[in-house]
Amino acid sequence: MRMVCFQGLRKGSVFSPPSTWAAGAGSALVGGRGSSPPGRPENMVHHTMSSSINKAPKASSNSKLMKKLLRPLFVGGIVGTLVACSSPPIQAPTVEPMPAPVVAPVVILDPDDTGPLPSEIVQMKSRWTPVRWAELPGFETDALHEAWNAWVKSCERPGPVFASLCGEVRRLSIGDASAQRQWMRSRLQPYRVDPVDGTSTDGLLTAYFEPLFDASRTPRPGFQVPLYQPPLNLGQRKPWYTRQEMDTLPAAQQALRGREIVYLADPVDALVLQIQGSGRIRVTEDDGSQRVVRLAYAGTNDQPYKSVGRWLLDQGAVRDATWPGIKAWIAQNPQRLGEMLWSNPRMVFFKEERLSELDLAFGPRGAQGVPLTPGRSTAVDPASVPYGTPVWLASSSPSLVLQKLVLAQDTGSAIRGAVRADYFAGWGVQAGELAGRLKQPLRLWVFWPKQLR
Repeated sequence: MRMVCFQGLRKGSVFSPPSTWAAGAGSALVGGRGSSPPGRPENMVHHTMSSSINKAPKASSNSKLMKKLLRPLFVGGIVGTLVACSSPPIQAPTVEPMPAPVVAPVVILDPDDTGPLPSEIVQMKSRWTPVRWAELPGFETDALHEAWNAWVKSCERPGPVFASLCGEVRRLSIGDASAQRQWMRSRLQPYRVDPVDGTSTDGLLTAYFEPLFDASRTPRPGFQVPLYQPPLNLGQRKPWYTRQEMDTLPAAQQALRGREIVYLADPVDALVLQIQGSGRIRVTEDDGSQRVVRLAYAGTNDQPYKSVGRWLLDQGAVRDATWPGIKAWIAQNPQRLGEMLWSNPRMVFFKEERLSELDLAFGPRGAQGVPLTPGRSTAVDPASVPYGTPVWLASSSPSLVLQKLVLAQDTGSAIRGAVRADYFAGWGVQAGELAGRLKQPLRLWVFWPKQLR
């Protein structure tokens, strides 16, 4: 008789170290430890004992005595073996998994784009007509996560309409585009923005950017064009002096003395900065060190804005009224520089802002009071679209197609009308080139909370 007892080594037991769990099945057994996959016969421990007994010759009386002595030992060995086989296997300790962190869920309802539409909403300068989501060109393909950064910024200073949604907006900032899109469908209603008088819904899209120029803290050769803080007596005279009067009248020059912030090299660059309303300046200090600061909008002289490009076109001086075209004309007609600059009587004043590493990733603060996000912030007429409103813009030309979600976070003196937007392109050379050439038809939609419709 041959008795065999199998007791399998279990994965994770103290007799089976983790290094053997992944070992290859083709490894040889060494020292009784198998390396085949767990649960296979090669991983069993074998206990064997022989039970065959040969008869001794009868002539030996000692052999009978020996049999009597060995029989109890043999039986005891069998019993011991059976007891060993009946021992329960050693179990690995149970490790309870750590509980998952509790996160407040964002409840997303199934969108219904087939029910009755709500009523129109009338603003001071626009009429909002409710539409189906299918009317929004490009909505299913927009990279919404880019706009979500701007939306989170708007939630730093939300208006009363969108404040209740900001918690969900923040939680969805780490969601994917499909969840963000579904949330918008369930929580918001799209409206097409039309003029109040019902005329054409096509408006105008332009762009602006944040220039970056070199400057000097004090006047020196090559840097002679000052940019000013608001004069101390700005509020005492409305409107204040014109640009020409600021260059020629002693009283205006006296009021500006000591209000210089930095000096630029090019008067056209100074004009660009004033038209854009803010800019980044790489300023050289008196000790030779350099740093980048922002000159932010701080007020105007309350004079009307006039386009120098339009003035040059009306004069028949240029056919190309872009900034490169204007600079080329000045290079050929330096004696008329003052005349061109004075055609725009408005002057913009600035305040200096220090920039942290985080500040450098965003644009200047818009009229809503939050930093602008390149490509996802826009300036609007607040009498048509309130600040903080998510907006869908669609604009096409042979050179550029824009269909995207943006946030209404800024305005400008030239941004007037129901369907009017000024797209924030960012900063740098490419942003400047886009801002210089973008002028094309526009259609606008706004998103409004369903509970308020």
